[in-house]
Amino acid sequence: MYAEERQHEIVTRAREMGRVAVAELAARYDVTAETIRRDLDALAAKGLLSRVHGGAVPAEKLRLTEAPMPAKQVAATTEKQAIAQRAVELLPQRDGLTVLLDGGTTTGRLATLLPPSVSLVVTNSVPTALQLSEREGPEVWLLGGQVRGITQAVVGASAIDTLTRLRVDVAFLGTNGFSVEHGFSTPDAHEAAVKRAMVACAREVVVLSDASKHDSDHLISFAGLDDVDALVTDRALAPAAVAALRTAGLRVELA
Repeated sequence: MYAEERQHEIVTRAREMGRVAVAELAARYDVTAETIRRDLDALAAKGLLSRVHGGAVPAEKLRLTEAPMPAKQVAATTEKQAIAQRAVELLPQRDGLTVLLDGGTTTGRLATLLPPSVSLVVTNSVPTALQLSEREGPEVWLLGGQVRGITQAVVGASAIDTLTRLRVDVAFLGTNGFSVEHGFSTPDAHEAAVKRAMVACAREVVVLSDASKHDSDHLISFAGLDDVDALVTDRALAPAAVAALRTAGLRVELA
């Protein structure tokens, strides 16, 4: 088979399946993984595919934008509340806990459920910091930097520099999408950089996401499955998807 024929089939398969993997394609066409990588790179250069870790997705599938906060606040509210409740149950059973809360509507719900055992909350979310500061509870640190309007989250070098100096017990992160191949992703480079720093400074990392974000790959992966200790999601996630994530080594908690 000529390279052009193979590449045409690869694009067709990616659109039918939603994604293609290097290893699967190499076995299917009986060629080396390097040959497939060159095929995928060529197709990406033509704008037909977008490269992700381990393979590629149709160019039209990789998302570059996100919904504004008002839209997120009214989406999947029941699921988000259940996810937040289950996530709180994963906290270690000891006093004096330090917790890092990422920006987002699901992590924002979790903030209202934190037990007295949490003594300090570090966050880059302006709404979460304000919410926690208005009631008795843990000490609150708001990271400094630039506020990104669409998410009301602090990003930038100052926030990252502070995170590199911290070591927290548990970090609860949000995500715009997740998949086995692309990990956890977001469309914004500044948010991705802060999220990476959050992952690096935590003893335990828990990602909160409703099931609708599964297989929704965004431009930048900020963590692989092996960087995260647990994903808390809702029961709408298909059993096959749960099995695939667990087979890849990720602990999946259903709320």
